[in-house]
This record gives sequence, C-alpha cells and structure tokens, in this order.
Amino acid sequence: MIALVMGARFVGETPAKHAASAGPPPAVIIAATGTGPRPLPLEIRGVHVTGALASLPGKFREYVGYKRYGLNTIELDVKDEGGEIGFRPQGVPLAVKVGATRPFYNPKALVALAHRHGIYVIGRVVCFQDPKLAQGRPDLAIQRQNGSVWTTSAGLGWVNPYDRRVWDYCVSVAEAAAAAGFDQIMFDYVRFPSDGDIANAVYPGKTSVPRGRVIAGFVAYAKKRLEPKGVRVSTALFGLSATRDLGIGQVPRYISRYADSISPMSYPVLYGSGELGLQSPGNQPGETVFRTLTDFRRQVKGSRAQLVPWVQDWNYAPEQVLAQIAAARLQGAKGYLLWNASGIYTKAALAPASARLEG
Repeated sequence: MIALVMGARFVGETPAKHAASAGPPPAVIIAATGTGPRPLPLEIRGVHVTGALASLPGKFREYVGYKRYGLNTIELDVKDEGGEIGFRPQGVPLAVKVGATRPFYNPKALVALAHRHGIYVIGRVVCFQDPKLAQGRPDLAIQRQNGSVWTTSAGLGWVNPYDRRVWDYCVSVAEAAAAAGFDQIMFDYVRFPSDGDIANAVYPGKTSVPRGRVIAGFVAYAKKRLEPKGVRVSTALFGLSATRDLGIGQVPRYISRYADSISPMSYPVLYGSGELGLQSPGNQPGETVFRTLTDFRRQVKGSRAQLVPWVQDWNYAPEQVLAQIAAARLQGAKGYLLWNASGIYTKAALAPASARLEG
C-alpha cells in the first residue's frame, strides 16, 4: 500500500528541500543474557494503553489480540499525567498517602497475559507533572513566590526536578512495576514545565547545575536502580528537543548516555509552520518524522540509546500514519509506538515491514 521512496519521499506529500542526509541506518545489535532483560522484539510495533482503558473488562485482552495484526509491544500507563498510579505499588507508602493509587488493573495479571502471547510490555511513568504529589506534598512541588503550589496554565501541579525525594518517589513507582514483571520503564514528562507562568516558578533547593544535566542525572539515577532488576529504561522526549534547546532540560545527547532507548514525540500536527524547514509539518507527516529523527540520530550518535519514535495515530488517514512509520524505518529506528489517547488504532500500521513493502 505504501511506497517508501517515490518522487516526494513519502506517499501523499509534496517534495521539500532538505540539506541534511540521513546516511546509512545504524546497526542495531541487542545482546541478550540469561540474567538480563527479556529480549527485545526485532522491530518494536506497539500501542499506548491508558490505565482507564486497561480497567475496562476485556479491553487489555483486546489489545493483546492485536498480535494478529503484527503488534508485539504494549505500552501501559503505570503513573499518568494526573499523577494517578494504576494499582497500589508495594513499598511506596507515599503514593497511598497522597491518594495517587487507583484500582485500575492487576499489574502482574496483565503482564503475565501479555507475556503468554509473546508481547513485550513497557510501563509508562510520568515524572515531574504530578498534581497528586504536588497537592499532597507541597514541599516537593514547584512553588510560587508566596509558597503556594505553582501550576501550569491548565491548573496542573508539577513536582521539583531538583528534589531527590521526588526522584526516589518516581523511581520507586517504577520499581514496583518492575517487580510486577514489566520489561521496560518509559519515563515521560522527564523535564521542566513548558507552559504557564514559568518565569515566576520557584524551585526549592535549586542548584547551579544546568537543567539538561539535572534531567540526565535523574535518568542516570533511574538506570542505576532499575538495571539490576532486569528492566530497560527509556524516555519520551519532545520532537524538537534534538533540533534546538527548548529550555526544559531535555538534551538527547546527555540522556542517551544512560537510556536504553529514546522515543521522540514526533507528532506532526504539533509542529508549528516553518519547523524543520517545512512550511506545514502537519501536512507532511512522513517528512516531519524523517527530519526529526535525522536530528535525534545526530545527537545520540556513539551512545547506547536506540530510537523508537512515537507515531501520531489520531486525526490522520491510514496512509499518513504509514508514512510516519516508513520514515522511521528509513532512519533505522528500532521500531515505533502508536499514540492515540482514545485507544483507537490503525491496525494496518502494526504489520511488519515485509508485509507492506511494494514490489
């Protein structure tokens, strides 16, 4: 259905000038050991599942059934954007104290179900946007000048990236997921806030360490605690974080020293006009992902981190979703993950590359 290279680089897109050349894709080698993490799929092809969706009877099993379309990975929310944890994590009493736990699912049961069907399971842990922890423990939150909890323009509280107690809380939740059998932890919102009255945000205990080093330090800390448990560590990063400094502490070349993989959130409709040299990135989804990964490959060169981009699977026709995947493959990505907050996915986008190549 989709041609990888034909005039314009991706089907349905107009040609655009771009000086940077991707070059040959990097070699992807994974060494599995008896005591290490579960083997990675040859190519990750997965979907995002929220805790609320997983709480619906039979819904997680439905996603497991996507294996017949080519799915081999499920990313399940462990701690979400609201600070809510989908189960009661053992060894994290603070989560109970601040009212963050929800009875969405039994993690061991869902992971075991996925593993029985040969599906790799990633647990998503949202880090520094955490309204529950910020409200329950204001001393751990980013604050206003008067000492109250700082919030974004949407009224969401964030916790302080400089505070090691926050680091411990986030990684302790991840350790509980590891104990339940998750194969990998993806840290999201692993950054400083990007909207709201940022200029007046107060960070108790702030140091002179640059923001990029603070966030990379957190990833190194998480890796040190999780690696002995046989769990891989990944991060979700803004799509433009490899192109320029966004001021939020996401510097891929620093983070890639510690993460096993990085997942650029290269959702084309979120790019402004002119970004990446494209007049309308949203109308050229394949080219947008391709150029995003060009910049990421440059930043992670020489590191251990592999690239597994997020693919936009909302407000797009199937061929536009497939164009993003074609771009990821051309860039030698380790795979891709489909994102749709409603949990409705383009099943054709989960097929192995050999099933879709023309000719």
